[in-house]
Amino acid sequence: MTMSQQVSSPPKPDALEVVDSKKRELSWQVAANLFMSFKYAWSGISYAFVTQRNFRIHVCVCALAISLSLVLSLSPVEIAIIGITSGLVLALELLNTALESVVDLTVKHSYHELAKIAKDCAAGAVLVSALVALFVASILILPPLLEVIFLGLS
Repeated sequence: MTMSQQVSSPPKPDALEVVDSKKRELSWQVAANLFMSFKYAWSGISYAFVTQRNFRIHVCVCALAISLSLVLSLSPVEIAIIGITSGLVLALELLNTALESVVDLTVKHSYHELAKIAKDCAAGAVLVSALVALFVASILILPPLLEVIFLGLS
C-alpha cells in the first residue's frame, strides 16, 4: 500500500472511537473551571482503568502494598515512600496510555519504526518504575511481614 493510499482512505473508526468522539467534541477547549479539570482528569483515570489491564494490575498491587504498610504499622515515612513509588508507577502507566493513543492517532493502522520506539520506551519507563517500586516495597515490607509470619508459626 502506498503512502497516498494510506492518507486517502483512513480506516473506519471502531465503536469506542465513535462514542468517545461524541463525548469529546469540545475536548480541545480549555476547561471552564477547576471542577471540569478534575472531571477530565478522572475521565482519563477511568478510561485507563477500564481499558488497560496493566493499569488495573498496578492499582491492585499499589492498594496491597499500602494496605500491608498500614497493617504492619510501618512508619509514616516508609508508608509515604511506598505511596510515592506506587503513585509514580500509576502516573507513568497513564502517560504510557496517553502516548500510545497519540502515536496510534498519528500513524493510524500503519507501522512506523519511530512509533514503535516511542511506545517501547514509554512501556520501558513503566517497567523501570514498577521494578523500583517492587524493590522499595520488598525492602520496607518484606522484613516486618516475614517477622509476623515466623512469629505466627512459632
